[in-house]
Amino acid sequence: MKRTVDVNIPLGPIHPCFKEPVRLKCEAKGERIVGAELELGYMKKGIERIMKGRPWQEVMFLAERVCGICSVIHNMVFIEAMEQLSGITVPPRAAYLRVIANELDRMQSHLLANFSYCYTIEHETLGMYLLDLREQVMDELERLTGARVTCAYIIPGGVRCDIPRPDAELLQASLERIERDLRRYAGIFADGPMIALRSRGVGILTQEAADRAHAVGPTARASGIPADCRLNHPTYRHLGFVPVSRPDCDNYARVMVRFDEVAQSIGLIRKCLQDLPKGVVRGGGTCKAGEIRYSGEAPRGELTYFIKSDEYGRIVDIQIQTPSIMNIEACCHEMIIGVDSIADVTSTFISADPCVACTER
Repeated sequence: MKRTVDVNIPLGPIHPCFKEPVRLKCEAKGERIVGAELELGYMKKGIERIMKGRPWQEVMFLAERVCGICSVIHNMVFIEAMEQLSGITVPPRAAYLRVIANELDRMQSHLLANFSYCYTIEHETLGMYLLDLREQVMDELERLTGARVTCAYIIPGGVRCDIPRPDAELLQASLERIERDLRRYAGIFADGPMIALRSRGVGILTQEAADRAHAVGPTARASGIPADCRLNHPTYRHLGFVPVSRPDCDNYARVMVRFDEVAQSIGLIRKCLQDLPKGVVRGGGTCKAGEIRYSGEAPRGELTYFIKSDEYGRIVDIQIQTPSIMNIEACCHEMIIGVDSIADVTSTFISADPCVACTER
């Protein structure tokens, strides 16, 4: 039976609520959305093609440039894949420092995502509070790695530099301030009547639908699926990591999962600083020939690298599967369908925290 629509509504590719260019084409019956399709291709970089044939020393820098919002995890997954392929061991101190860098990067990414959501539902005051809090996290990432975005911190066999005691103490003090502000801002979001009206019961992604769309990361965990690649990571297992999840399946749950995970990241960083092993931060090693599939948990979910290298350390073939591919699918075919207002389309799309830079790598 042919679907009857009243109007076709295009959003984008340039839209004030979208961090990156993308075209969202919606079909509406009255105000209710009955169909949606996403059109990509506005910022294709071809970075996988650029990586092929280059030595791993260059590819480790290119991996960070797949995405400017979650660059640390791209660097980490590529390096750890090459380490497993080559039998390179990482000193315990360096493994803990990797977690600190990765969790700081997760914090700033989640805060940016929640800022975007608050801005989309026109709660600009809370949005600007969150953007200011993200800047504080970025300052700590710069203190640790020397850079704010493309940090180049993780290298085969360890990390580029250690954390001096004064910097560790400053990071501890900053975490206390960030945690205090985070509790306040999460409370504003959780208890705000306008936020509840625009978020609760909107953009429903049931657990069955999330499974069907293979949703990952906070998008899946907000639908009651406690899947997280950090459960399989030896350092995170040693730290006693347990995923955060919520059963509500709506926009509100997705934003609150990110608030919960920022608080969890603060706890993980504190534990790393408290239990930081003594020793070197560079174990050394040589990258070898082979083929491997390796996954890590990006801020948006499972990030997988398929890598094939030769005996000279050159990358013969590489493919990157990013989490937003699955989450965008879930958003367009499940979450947006059935929303009662066209005004809720953008907020529902942003609640999935789509990363177009990763998707169009």
